[in-house]
Amino acid sequence: MRHSFTFVHAADLHIDSPLRGLSSYEGAPVERVRGATRRAMENLVELCVDEGAALLLLAGDLFDGDGKDYSTALFFRRQMARLAEAGVQVALVRGNHDAQSKMTRELRRADNVTELPTEAPATHVYDDLAVAVHGQGFARPAVTEDLVRDYPPRVPGALNIGLLHTCLDGREGHAPYAPTSLDELSRKGYDYWALGHVHTREVLSEDPWVLFPGNLQGRHIRETGAKGATVVRVEGGRIVSVEHRSLDVVRWARVEVDAAGAETPEDVVERARDALQRAIEAAEERLLAARIEVTGRTGAHAALVGRREHWDNELRAVAVDLGADAVWVERVKLMTRPAIDVADRLSDDDPVAQLIRGVDALGSDDDTLRDLAAELDALRKKLPAALVDREPTLRLDDHEALRSHLPDVKELLVERLLEAEVSE
Repeated sequence: MRHSFTFVHAADLHIDSPLRGLSSYEGAPVERVRGATRRAMENLVELCVDEGAALLLLAGDLFDGDGKDYSTALFFRRQMARLAEAGVQVALVRGNHDAQSKMTRELRRADNVTELPTEAPATHVYDDLAVAVHGQGFARPAVTEDLVRDYPPRVPGALNIGLLHTCLDGREGHAPYAPTSLDELSRKGYDYWALGHVHTREVLSEDPWVLFPGNLQGRHIRETGAKGATVVRVEGGRIVSVEHRSLDVVRWARVEVDAAGAETPEDVVERARDALQRAIEAAEERLLAARIEVTGRTGAHAALVGRREHWDNELRAVAVDLGADAVWVERVKLMTRPAIDVADRLSDDDPVAQLIRGVDALGSDDDTLRDLAAELDALRKKLPAALVDREPTLRLDDHEALRSHLPDVKELLVERLLEAEVSE
């Protein structure tokens, strides 16, 4: 019987689910993104082998739903075989994405894999480790009852682990499945709660240990930062260390570019270059999936929003310069403001203030907006093609699209008028 060993806790693998929101453009590292969740799973297996782990706990959502074929199931079976070759046992439960009622293309579990049942909680004892794993998986996607209340009592003389896919008492952005409370978990008297479902790593308690390891691989811009699994060391039947290990192959990040004080769009581009370089270094040789957010009051505001598509792509070009295998720009958000603070400069009887009120009123007048859209569309058709093609996404014939441009129109008008006033 081994009273000293290592186990690994992971959840929300979502194998073969796509990374969402990444736009395609020339020079984008498409190949490095494909299969990211598989490579993260392979990293998990390598971690277990390298750490000499005796046990791997998987707390639900191994898959992202029923696959189109058996490819995903065969890939998972191969990873379990690699673990078996290294002497690693696996205990798992199902979550809402791989609930029993959803999955039709599954294979028999490998001999080293124990799946806790979905109809009621159960306990699996690993006698050689003196470990008792208690758990219940999801029979259907929407489990709204507290499963923990029926979890078995602790096994005396063993390290007791609870395996559960849950929202706990609620987490933003996550469906309220298998809700329970920290108090309810503590009352069970287990030594460690291996939770899943929440994609951000969160340690809720250290006595007993209760934690979400986060998902293995971020899949969109709401899942930023390091992703991976938790390595737990046990000595003399007691937990002595709990550590995160990063396993993701694509690292999501919001790259903030402060354009305050920049005089030209070129200045802003150089600031973005520096910010992207720092983010690439922080990703530790992983591919960086970045959303570039440019903010601040700047003299370059009018030029940036006046040719938004152009400067979007100038910023993407910076990413290409820094290395096609280093960064993929998910999206560019130009959120700058004019260098001049309009509110501080205008009085109620100022002509420019009257213009602002007029533009604001236009936004709530559908009939006038439609008339204006028709006039602008007619004008657009008279312009040389070279001018029109500079901003192909600018819709002037749609009054709703026109309404969305009014804030930028207002700021540009005011900025130009005040600049002209200063230059006189």
